[in-house]
Amino acid sequence: MSSCSASKPSITANANNACSNLLAFSSSENAVVIKSASLVPAGPVPAVPYQPPYAGTLASYCRVDGVIDERIGEGGKPYAIGFAIALPEKWNGRFMMQGGGGLNGSVATPLGSNAAGDMTALQRGFAVVTTDTGHQGTHGFDSSFFSDQEATLNFLYQAIGKVAITSKHIVAQYYGKAIEHSYYMGCSTGGREAMIMSQRYPRLFDGIVAGAPAMRTSFSNLADKWVMTSLATVAPKDEQGHPLVAQALTEQDKTIVMNGLLKQCDAMDGVADNMISNVVGCNFDPMSLACSATKKQACISPEKAKAIKVGFAGPKNSLGVQVYPGFWFDTGITETQGIPGLLNPGFHPIVGKITSTEMNVDQEAMAASTPSAFVGDSAYWTLLNTFSNNGGKLIFYHGVSDPWFSAQETARYYDQLVKDNGGAEKVYQWSRLFLVPGMGHCGGGAAALDHLDMIAPIVNWVEQNQAPEQIQVTGQAFPNRSRPLCPYPSYAHYSGAGDSEKAENFTCKYPGS
Repeated sequence: MSSCSASKPSITANANNACSNLLAFSSSENAVVIKSASLVPAGPVPAVPYQPPYAGTLASYCRVDGVIDERIGEGGKPYAIGFAIALPEKWNGRFMMQGGGGLNGSVATPLGSNAAGDMTALQRGFAVVTTDTGHQGTHGFDSSFFSDQEATLNFLYQAIGKVAITSKHIVAQYYGKAIEHSYYMGCSTGGREAMIMSQRYPRLFDGIVAGAPAMRTSFSNLADKWVMTSLATVAPKDEQGHPLVAQALTEQDKTIVMNGLLKQCDAMDGVADNMISNVVGCNFDPMSLACSATKKQACISPEKAKAIKVGFAGPKNSLGVQVYPGFWFDTGITETQGIPGLLNPGFHPIVGKITSTEMNVDQEAMAASTPSAFVGDSAYWTLLNTFSNNGGKLIFYHGVSDPWFSAQETARYYDQLVKDNGGAEKVYQWSRLFLVPGMGHCGGGAAALDHLDMIAPIVNWVEQNQAPEQIQVTGQAFPNRSRPLCPYPSYAHYSGAGDSEKAENFTCKYPGS
């Protein structure tokens, strides 16, 4: 047996050495400590909470876990910005930062699974990073860290910038070459973080996808309370005299509302398919379903119709000024799964239980205007010329039936972005918004096509200058159906010929055209 047969180390051994060498990584910009660095063997794609399982396997990758700025904070509690990086064997030269959710507080598995279609970013060969944004929480809405100044600032905007810069250095060191293109993708809190990246760190990312961004969270909660309080006016009372909001509408009431909505707005896109694509052109008025002396069938009480109308119109202050947009009428408003639709009100994890049929919007809007609500918000900053002039591309998407953050709020921001940056034709060259009919918060919906791949469109736009004219979607709600998502304010309209279940037989049309 030749003595030279065992002289070459295996590829796995080399990769393991390169991975473990990252334990010695140091940064002159941030106080970084790598806690672990080891190869993760090939295997199935880990399960992602609230998402269907991904098919296929993950090749072996180097996982790096570390912290930035370890310290003892308020009340003697330890704090640090935790992060995890996945470095695939066959790297495609791309980097993706995966956004968080809720109030963060945990380091998610770095997969790049948000709006990823059939294949995560890591499966595609991206290096992926995630972060807890500077604190550990016992659950997704653990707000105890807000007592610490730096932890609050980290959550609001600082941590994502620090992690992006640090992880880029780690990726470059591991592969021995610079990153070719950088992407940020997130939904909800991750969508807000994505917007923060375009606004406060305009040179860090080439392509950004912001889904259902959690803008003006304190005001969106106020708007949810507004809808619930409006419905409380027609709800039965418990023994303490408190409204039983969940019983405000009967199942028959909700069926009548949905049937009326579909009758008026479903076929506005050229085909009756239990989806409302022309949401901007749908001017449904619940009062049209109110019972009267001449209308006694398929109707609801005038009081209930008014409560729905007032609630969906959104909260206004005593001067009549809209403090948060209203909600569009869509097929998910009676949703029972996931986060319930707005016509299925009950206990809200933030708002809590409704105990009154009245609401002082002036007072609550003032209470919602906290310093942290503005320091970390992304709702108003539209000066993005450094980002756009640097070649940056920005895609928004939002489920029309989102009961937590109104899709009208994202449309409001996008309208302002267009106005402040030279008009639609100019902004279309670097930013587009896609509304997803029937979809709830970041996904879900009994009448939604919520299986989206936003990775390919943003990569093609950044790297090939191929703007997303349409984005095709499918979903379990309608197994044999596909549809195009169209750039707002256009919508998918059936051409009148061919199979109406197939996306290729739809075109993008503008309301009123």
